[in-house]
Amino acid sequence: MYRKISAIVIPTLIAAGILGYMLYTVWGQLLDAFRHIVLSYLIVAILICLMAWLLRGWRYHQILAGMDSPVNIRIATACIFISQTVNLIVPFRLGDFGRVFILNHENQTQYSDGIASIVVERVFDIVTVALLGLFTFPFVLNVDPAYFLIIVLILGLGALFFLFLFFVKRLQSQNKYIQIILTVLHEMRKASLTPRSIVILGCTSIVIWILDVLVCLSVVMMFGQDVSFPTVVFAIVIGNLIKAVPITPGGLGTYEYLVAKTLNLGGMPDIYANLVAIIDHLIKNLVTLAGGIVSIYYFGDWVIPSIRTALESKSGGGDKS
Repeated sequence: MYRKISAIVIPTLIAAGILGYMLYTVWGQLLDAFRHIVLSYLIVAILICLMAWLLRGWRYHQILAGMDSPVNIRIATACIFISQTVNLIVPFRLGDFGRVFILNHENQTQYSDGIASIVVERVFDIVTVALLGLFTFPFVLNVDPAYFLIIVLILGLGALFFLFLFFVKRLQSQNKYIQIILTVLHEMRKASLTPRSIVILGCTSIVIWILDVLVCLSVVMMFGQDVSFPTVVFAIVIGNLIKAVPITPGGLGTYEYLVAKTLNLGGMPDIYANLVAIIDHLIKNLVTLAGGIVSIYYFGDWVIPSIRTALESKSGGGDKS
């Protein structure tokens, strides 16, 4: 029991500590900075965030259709909303496994298809983010060259992943467990390696992440800060690359810290860099939370027990120690 509690409490305390430190360093200037908040910019940022969510739902609908497990766009969007809402609370992206149970309940989608769909979605996200980082890196001043190496490494791993999927159809095994893995890999291949899927998923992913950048840009404009668009893009890139490493729930703290540091490199003062990073992530998380709550009501009261089952099965629910 203590081990399961600490697995949630410790990452949450780390996130709270980072955010607390960021606010403490600019505490004396916060009141003056808050005078720059303009409601219209916040509304625009929220609307852009909602557009990105709808597009995410449509893309997930396309991924599942590529596996011959079609669901309507409402279910696809609601699945992502719920899984991402759970990810705001628990670390290690355990909320993703709840999506598998929801798809199976609502559409009789095989668990292997559910797992494969999540992997395809995540790979397209991380590769797209890394590509945006690669294109904007030369336009951002004073960036640690290590970031460039990390981006190239991620793109290299992405290329190897797709190359492996290309050849996976030749693999066969009589072992039951290996066959399960091969089934998941075959589904990934069907969903991501046809010319149609590459174009649709690739283009959609680019638009999704540009919209994500525009949310942050709206907050930057609200505070009247003069920072280049490539710097804002690169800040979002770095923030989301660290979110891919599940250190804290939903990347809380780590995301804000790196986004603020990158904006600071572009010439934005600490006070505004910290506030932009925190408000940007707050908008995205509140939209996610609101969407998650609506989605839970949409599916019904069976969702919470299913998610609890998924989390317990992945975190050693039978361990009483």
